[in-house]
Amino acid sequence: MPLDPQMQALYDRRAQQQVRPLYTMTLAEARAADLAAIQADAGTPEPVAEVHEEQFAGPGGPLPVRVYRPAGEGPLPVLVYFFGGGWTLGSLDTGDAICRSLANAAGCLTIAVGYRLAPENPFPAAPQDCFAGVLWAAEHAARFGGDPSRLAVGGDSAGGNLAAAVSLMARDAGGPGLLAQLLVYPNTDCLADTPSRRENTDPLLFNDKSVQWYWDNYLTDPDDGHHPLASPLRAPDHSGLPPALVLTAEYDPLRDEGEAYAARLRESGVPAETVRYPGVAHGFFAMAGSLDAGRAAIEHAANYLRTSLAATAPKG
Repeated sequence: MPLDPQMQALYDRRAQQQVRPLYTMTLAEARAADLAAIQADAGTPEPVAEVHEEQFAGPGGPLPVRVYRPAGEGPLPVLVYFFGGGWTLGSLDTGDAICRSLANAAGCLTIAVGYRLAPENPFPAAPQDCFAGVLWAAEHAARFGGDPSRLAVGGDSAGGNLAAAVSLMARDAGGPGLLAQLLVYPNTDCLADTPSRRENTDPLLFNDKSVQWYWDNYLTDPDDGHHPLASPLRAPDHSGLPPALVLTAEYDPLRDEGEAYAARLRESGVPAETVRYPGVAHGFFAMAGSLDAGRAAIEHAANYLRTSLAATAPKG
């Protein structure tokens, strides 16, 4: 179908302003432009009852963490969220509006974890940092009124990739126990050769060149792309992973590999729901201030988390 009318309006604005693709900028320019664009389309961030910031000891040094507590009686279920940005861009501020909205709508303590960025810190720094963040959340969530026995992970784009990687790590390490994973248009295979990768080439949207630029920044050795923590779709075994909600966008080069990952989970006996949003492009989940589809996706994700985290995690 054609672009959603609201998405078309954003597209026309970019064309009029002659917005440059991020991959044509310096790293500093791209990081600043990415944050500015996200904040412009996210709308006014929702207030939450409390926001707390601190640092924890990551594998390569201190890492930031931001805890969003919604109103309501605890103990609350816990979502650990990883921001997007192709492992190259992004910060806790990138995912701020998303985390606030999910905390309120899902009624969960939401913990945003900062991680080291590429190319300064290439793979596997990001998944190692994110897993350390989940371990920190499991240990410290109770301090903020969270219930670590009801724990989920989530993220958008590269953050979805990292949530999938962390789910693999937690399974293989024997914990922490995760009840759900929220994967929003995730990268799942660095070698993906899919129709969506080939079709989405428009420089005014996230496109095939964007995807390759991020992978090139992230992987110092192309062979690392075969590693399951870089390309979760290439993991030899997907059984025993937490149930997943995978959200995709019609006009997104990552669409097919996200949906393929959900299919692989289902083939492995893992419940996995897939929802494709028509007429919108990669990034729409962070555009709830501009796109009805973004607001609808946030609400769908929140309902999924609320349901998934209602039960108590199995012991052991």
